[in-house]
Amino acid sequence: MSQPDEKPKGDPWHAFGYIVAGVAFYGLLGWLADRWLGTRYLVAIGILAGAAMGIYMTFARFRQEPPDEPGSPQAQSDPQDTE
Repeated sequence: MSQPDEKPKGDPWHAFGYIVAGVAFYGLLGWLADRWLGTRYLVAIGILAGAAMGIYMTFARFRQEPPDEPGSPQAQSDPQDTE
């Protein structure tokens, strides 16, 4: 049985951890703000914001920039050439 040459680019448990930690942390902050202010909606906002931040952190961590090819114009351009 042969194994594939390419390995996974990121650990899926890291992505899961970012999302769960975001929901837990911002949900807790929302719950505390609800208790302090006497409201009932900040916990939901905290959970949604935490999920959004966790997804953002996942994409930011696992996004990979494509490598520049040696012959591409972008790789050869000099940032000071703005004539």
